[in-house]
Amino acid sequence: MYYKTKIIDKVRVPPKNLGAKIKESILGICKEDYEGRINDEYGIIVAITGIGKVGDGHVIPGDGAVYYETEIEMLTYKPHIQEITRGVITEVTEFGAFARIGPIEGLIHVSQIMDDYINYDAKLPGFVGKKTGKKLVGEDSVLTRVVTISMKGHTPSSKIGLTMRQPFLGKPEWEKIDDKLAKSIKDEKGKKGKAPVVEKAEKAKKKEKEAEKK
Repeated sequence: MYYKTKIIDKVRVPPKNLGAKIKESILGICKEDYEGRINDEYGIIVAITGIGKVGDGHVIPGDGAVYYETEIEMLTYKPHIQEITRGVITEVTEFGAFARIGPIEGLIHVSQIMDDYINYDAKLPGFVGKKTGKKLVGEDSVLTRVVTISMKGHTPSSKIGLTMRQPFLGKPEWEKIDDKLAKSIKDEKGKKGKAPVVEKAEKAKKKEKEAEKK
């Protein structure tokens, strides 16, 4: 989930940046220092969107830079367990598929792709359901649920676990396939349930004919 966040922090402005407008200098420095990092409290810092109040500058003996207590405005992204999120499949491998959700990728393990026996087709490359015929390939838009989270330092070293093995998750067209399959099963059960009734009717007619002959 995305959030608008504000924090107060001391920003070090080196001598080479002191000639420009201070807010512009601090904005550039914060973009370089913060964007892409992961904070335990706020999650992934996607972008620095602005600089608010800037306090008086302070110097430290022996350091030519000036330190400013600054209000930093940022856009952050923090996933939550059981959160439903839309993503795009970026890569499909034999052990599962990777989906980009917001600014990070999550893994949909092969066991969590769909409620069906599936085969990996290296030619697609992608997965195909044996009973349903559902397909999952790169660039597919999917709806997933977050099941595990491990955030560390930067996005490449973080891991997000996703699932699509729940009703209404996966590709949008899978819902129609599920409805069609459910209807087919219901019709098949209905036919089986009517069979004994038909047999009884046929036997009754046969008895009537035999009685008429007598």
